[in-house]
Amino acid sequence: MALLPRSLHSSWLGPHQRSLQATRVLLRLMFGPAEARAIRTRLWDGSEEGPAEARLTLVLKRPGALRRMLLPPSDLSVAEGYLYGDYDLEGDVEVLMAQGAAIAERLFQPKTILQLLPLLLALPAHDHPLRPKYVSPLQGEAHSKHRDAQAIQAHYDIGNEFYALWLDERMVYSCAYFPSGQETLEEAQRIKLDRICRKLRLKSGEHLLDIGSGWGGLAIYAAQNYGVQVTGITLSPAQLGVARKRAEAAGVTDRVTFELRDYRDLPHQTFDKIASVGMVEHVGRAKLPGYFAEAHRLLRPGGLFLNHGIVPAITPPFFQVGAKLIEGYLSKHSFMQEYVFPDGELRPLSELLGYAERVGFEIRDVENMREHYALTLREWVRRLERQHDEVVRLTDEVTYRIWRLYMAGSADSFAAGRIGVVQTLLARPTADGNASLPLNRTDVELASGQLDSDQAEPAN
Repeated sequence: MALLPRSLHSSWLGPHQRSLQATRVLLRLMFGPAEARAIRTRLWDGSEEGPAEARLTLVLKRPGALRRMLLPPSDLSVAEGYLYGDYDLEGDVEVLMAQGAAIAERLFQPKTILQLLPLLLALPAHDHPLRPKYVSPLQGEAHSKHRDAQAIQAHYDIGNEFYALWLDERMVYSCAYFPSGQETLEEAQRIKLDRICRKLRLKSGEHLLDIGSGWGGLAIYAAQNYGVQVTGITLSPAQLGVARKRAEAAGVTDRVTFELRDYRDLPHQTFDKIASVGMVEHVGRAKLPGYFAEAHRLLRPGGLFLNHGIVPAITPPFFQVGAKLIEGYLSKHSFMQEYVFPDGELRPLSELLGYAERVGFEIRDVENMREHYALTLREWVRRLERQHDEVVRLTDEVTYRIWRLYMAGSADSFAAGRIGVVQTLLARPTADGNASLPLNRTDVELASGQLDSDQAEPAN
């Protein structure tokens, strides 16, 4: 106990006061002096510290909250403290996420660690209700067809009504595109769908394959506005049912087909164009060469493949030394893996492009849209928070907290550059090198904010 602050050694201090003292010292180590913090804190006895105008208040509900948040050190420990009620977040959750890198840099110093551990161990370990032990619902070999289907269903089959509460009217569950930053979510998602179609240079009569077609937004939009045939595939039965109903309501069932199918099980046919939006993150590193090879096989010579996915971006400076070791540890103690995207893997863009080139694709366009995803996620969080009571009615409080934390944390990661989301346009040139692309990209850029006058707004 020699490393504890001297005030904690006073014999007259009871357990309650010792916990309060230790917690206040820990908060100073984590966030700095109270008057300079970006957040306000409230302890279980009602006492508060920090700026009154702070956009977020961290409410520690139990004396042992910080101990369980920081031991063992992982984002899973921090997240589970919130999920199961050790602490609450009142206000803008992203403010806490934005402090993460600075907190880690402060705490991961040898001198600070020597101060930190005795303080944490001075707090009670078991002053909370028992937490349910998380057991992965996934069975079988990682990224086998059977297990991939389980992983997708674990994330997407929470319930269509749940997603409809906070997504846009088309239920597009991927990064929107905000040319000015002032667009509504509905407008930005429509612009994103149109931008994809324009990048693919879709033409009437072509056949588009939509890998990971979700609730059908892109497939229906492309059929309505570009006159293409579309085959959409998903591993989620819940998404499949909605997509088919929406295609019927939009009057495009003669041009759009949705199937419950793994991309590895598509028959031997070719498509003019392929889009894969938000699906590559689920493929897995070991299966990526096969993923790009399969897309190359399915695409006709002269065709285009748009691959849209999240990639890791900048490693914070304090993580660069021993990054591999830290990455391995965190991957086994990850909130995202345990609660959000089981078996999800983010691979560097350079790695993805390498796999694409090795199977014969030519890289024609790369666009990082991470700022757009930060805006998208912030809007999703606002909508989720407004629908708190209805979300809890449809699911439960823990599910609400999982999604609030996951989306706010992701918004901060995109804004800070720790992750990016990249649209890559790949071509399969013909034998004579024709990639069927114009000499410039003005056809994409000039239309990013509006539809041509001869294009009708699609039905929902």
